[in-house]
Amino acid sequence: MKRRYGIIILLLLVLAAFILVPLMKSGGGSEELEMAKFDVPGDLQAKYGDDIAIKFIIPEGLVKVELLYNDSVFDTWNNPKAQQRTVALKTNYYGVGTRTLVLRSTFKDGTVLDNSMFVRVTSDIAPELLFAKIVNELPHNPENYTQGYEFDGNQLYEGTGDPGQQGKTMIGPVSLQTGAFMEPKNGLDPTYFGEGITILGDLIYQVTWQNSKCFVYYKKTMQLKNEFTYAGQGWGLCNDGKSIIMSDGSERITFRDPKSFQATRVIEVYDNVGPRAYLNELEYIDGKIYANVYQTGTVLVIEPTTGRVLQEIDANELVVRGKGTGDVLNGIAHNKLTNKTYMTGKYWAKTFEVQFSK
Repeated sequence: MKRRYGIIILLLLVLAAFILVPLMKSGGGSEELEMAKFDVPGDLQAKYGDDIAIKFIIPEGLVKVELLYNDSVFDTWNNPKAQQRTVALKTNYYGVGTRTLVLRSTFKDGTVLDNSMFVRVTSDIAPELLFAKIVNELPHNPENYTQGYEFDGNQLYEGTGDPGQQGKTMIGPVSLQTGAFMEPKNGLDPTYFGEGITILGDLIYQVTWQNSKCFVYYKKTMQLKNEFTYAGQGWGLCNDGKSIIMSDGSERITFRDPKSFQATRVIEVYDNVGPRAYLNELEYIDGKIYANVYQTGTVLVIEPTTGRVLQEIDANELVVRGKGTGDVLNGIAHNKLTNKTYMTGKYWAKTFEVQFSK
């Protein structure tokens, strides 16, 4: 038995020699190949619209070097000579946010290696401070844990959820005069926690918090038409007439194809200091995204092309006058026909007609 073990060990040593000796002669593999590298002390930060000087070093022997910004090729060098280079990168290509910068080296044997870093682009403007001023008070159902709030013409729709009693998620038209749900309406079973809603054409979209499901209903009948699956959490919804716009609780807002619910682009929401997270219920008003900041009395006005925060609305007067024994501010609905805007909160007994001004 001992002799058999000795033979096995000897065979293993011979096999290891056949593998290791060629590797030692070749210099140890691709991990020792010299690739193009950034010549900067760390990740970069800049204001939107600024040019950033990107310094890097290209060694001998590379077939190609590519500079990628936010996964798009910014520049390419074929059969480059060994050199140090500086490239001016404009930060307004993809709006604000944290972007990836990559130097991709292609070697003669086809090996491709990446050297990467981050570029953090903050807004070039400080948000203008506005206040939500109360014009009128209307009733709201205090049993509604408001998650979505949106007009279709003159008809207000509401979507609800409940953190303590799953199964109380409802969606449908509500009376602006009484706050009560009207027929037809629909509800989800106890396994789902409803979140934001939006109406596009004849369809109503409703996302769920942690189930990664979007339900699509016929507006007239509130019957289920379709459902989609997405990655991550669902918080708020609105639309710009072409895309479904969705928040997930972070600083990211995703634009989605209404027919497939696939993501078409993503923006990150930044002010002049940094990212603004906890973006919750959304509304699209006059070409801008309005976002409740969860657990605050603040609403952000966001530029949809860049993600810059243009204005910050202080709505704490509504919290003082409307919260009562309820929960946080959440819910913005703009009536395009009357040009009136309404806001409420979770379990609030009041809805407020508001105007935003200094």
